[in-house]
Amino acid sequence: MIFSQIKNEFLNEAIYKGVHKSGLNVVALPKKGFSKYYAILSTGYGSNDVCFKDDEHKEFIEIPDGIAHFLEHKMFEQPDGTNAFDKFSLYGANANAFTSFNNTAYLFQSTDFFNENLEHLLNYVFSPYFTKENVEKEQGIIGQEIRMYDDDPDWRVMFNMLKAMYSEHPIRRDIAGTVESISKIDKDLLYYCYNIFYHPQNMVLFIAGDFDVENISDILDKCVPVKEKDFNAIKKEYNEPENINKKEITDNLEVSMPIFSMGYKDNSKIILGKELAKKNLITSIIVKLFAGDSSPLYKRMYDEGLINETFYDDITINRDYSFVQFSGESPEPKKVRGEILKEAKRIKEEGFNKSDFLRCKKFMYGKYIKSFNNIESIGNAFASNFFLKVDLFDFLDVYESVTYDDIIERFNELFNEDMFVTSIILPKE
Repeated sequence: MIFSQIKNEFLNEAIYKGVHKSGLNVVALPKKGFSKYYAILSTGYGSNDVCFKDDEHKEFIEIPDGIAHFLEHKMFEQPDGTNAFDKFSLYGANANAFTSFNNTAYLFQSTDFFNENLEHLLNYVFSPYFTKENVEKEQGIIGQEIRMYDDDPDWRVMFNMLKAMYSEHPIRRDIAGTVESISKIDKDLLYYCYNIFYHPQNMVLFIAGDFDVENISDILDKCVPVKEKDFNAIKKEYNEPENINKKEITDNLEVSMPIFSMGYKDNSKIILGKELAKKNLITSIIVKLFAGDSSPLYKRMYDEGLINETFYDDITINRDYSFVQFSGESPEPKKVRGEILKEAKRIKEEGFNKSDFLRCKKFMYGKYIKSFNNIESIGNAFASNFFLKVDLFDFLDVYESVTYDDIIERFNELFNEDMFVTSIILPKE
C-alpha cells in the first residue's frame, strides 16, 4: 500500500493518505513523542440512510428507521459469547462507537498495544455476527433506550426543533428509530444493510499517535477483506421544501425550568470540499459574534435573567441539510426568542463590530491549531468531514480568504425570520 504525504509547514504536521487494495481509505497522523494512540473507523452510513437502491434493487427501497444504530449495537457481539469491549480491556484500551445522521464510527484510544488494538478493531467491524436470538434480545434493549430518550428533555427539545424545521428529510427522525420501527428489524435485514454500507470503499480509517506508517499496511492486509463487488449504493435525495414545517412545538416533561432549542433552517445550496469548509468557518464566526458569551445579545439576556450558564449555540452544515441553533434553560423562552429575532434585525441594519470580527477570526484560528494536539478531537472531526470531501488542512487553507463582507452576506442569507423555529419543553403541571 502506497501512502502520499501532505505536509503543512506552518503547523509542522504531515498526514499520510492512502487507499488499501480493499478500497478502504486510510489517513495517518504520526505524532512523534505522543504517549497516546487513537483510531477511528467510520462508514458513510447513518440514521438518515433509510432509502436507497443498489444492484439488487433498481428502484428505491425503504428500510426501518433506526437500523444503522441497531447495527452499531450488534457489531460488538462475538460468536464465542464475549463482547468486543472485553478484548480492548485486556489491551488497556478505551473503546466506543456512535451513530450520527450520516456516519457510524468505531474507535479506541490507548497508551500501549497499538497494533493489537488496531487489529482487533478491524477484525470485529469486518466480522459481523447476527442471530435470530441476539437480534430479538437487542430489540428489547434498544426499545428501553428509545423510551428513555423519549423522556429525556434535552433529546426531545432538539428533535422537536428538527421536526419544526423539516417536513420530509429523515433528519427529523430519531437516530435510534421507534419501538415500532426496530420491531421490523431481523438478522437478514441487518446482514443486507451491513453488506451494502460496510464496504471498505464506503469507509475511512483515521489513526494518530507515535507509530511507523509503513507498518500499517501489513495490519490492513491481514484484517480488511477485499470484496468481489464495488460499493454501488445510491442514497435517495429528498425534496425538502424550502419553508419550515412549523413555527413552534411545545411539549411538557419533568423539568424544573423550561428549556428551549430554537434556530434558523438553512436552505443554501449544497456544497462540498473547501467551499463547505469556508462556509463552516464563516457560520461559526457568525454565531459566536451573534450569541457567544462576549456578544451584546448574550450579556443582555444573561443580565436580565433570561438565560443562564446552560445557554449554547451550535451549527450543523452537511450535504443536504444545515441549521444553526440556540439552546438552554429560561424562565421565559418566548422572550429569548424575541430577543434573538430583535438582535438579528439590528445586525442586518448595523452590521457587526469589525474589530470583534477580527478578534473572533483569530480565536477560531488558534482553536483550530490547538486541535492538532488533541488527537481524539481531530480524529472525530476528520472522520465526519471525510465524506463531505473536507480535508484536515482545508480550514487552515480557507482561513485567510474569509472577509467581513463574507460574514455579512452569509448572515443576511441565513438569519431569515421566516426560517426561524422554536422548540420549548415546559414543566409538567
